Amino acid sequence: MHQTRTGAGVTARRRLRQVQGWRRTLAEDVDAALAKDPAARSRAEIMLAYPGLHALWVHRISHRLWTSGHPLAARVLSQWARRATGIEIHPGARIGHRLFIDHGMGVVIGETAEIGDDVHMYHDVTLGGRSLAKVKRHPTVGNGVTLGAGSRVLGPITVGDNAQIGANAVVVRDVPAGAVVVGVPGQLRQRGGAHVEPAPPTPQPPAPGDDVVDPAIWI
Repeated sequence: MHQTRTGAGVTARRRLRQVQGWRRTLAEDVDAALAKDPAARSRAEIMLAYPGLHALWVHRISHRLWTSGHPLAARVLSQWARRATGIEIHPGARIGHRLFIDHGMGVVIGETAEIGDDVHMYHDVTLGGRSLAKVKRHPTVGNGVTLGAGSRVLGPITVGDNAQIGANAVVVRDVPAGAVVVGVPGQLRQRGGAHVEPAPPTPQPPAPGDDVVDPAIWI
């Protein structure tokens, strides 16, 4: 009997910690929107009227379902969020703390994408793939990154901490920390405040699966 009560107590404490963790995460999400959007007037407005926040919250649930072995339920939930918000986040994507998706319409985040903390993402951003193979094929975005409206970040590349991707830029190569990238294809313009002349693109080996599709279609 004593062991049963002890086990129940441990389970209750674990569940309490999980609930507290969820509450902290949700509060952080709201605070991030309040800090990054000058049009925000209150936390209530953000919670009720911000589709980026709604999509993110649904993703946190669908990702838990995905990682706990319920992929069909996860996909169905993520597709419901897509219809409701115009934002498509695959439940397999890994998203850190305090992501703010501003406006959000048209955002697509692929299955193997990874997003760090304090990322600011505008509408129509794509974190997409350039391979048809079942491998890591989507970007890894570091902490504090800003992704401008309409930008396309494609392939298993890394965007370094605090980098800025300009509106409508197409990025297919690694971006150093603190860099500013603009254009199609994306060119490095600044690093640490200094101007950098754009360099010719460096040839990159094809990712697994690229040999079956013309790479030009991705740009």
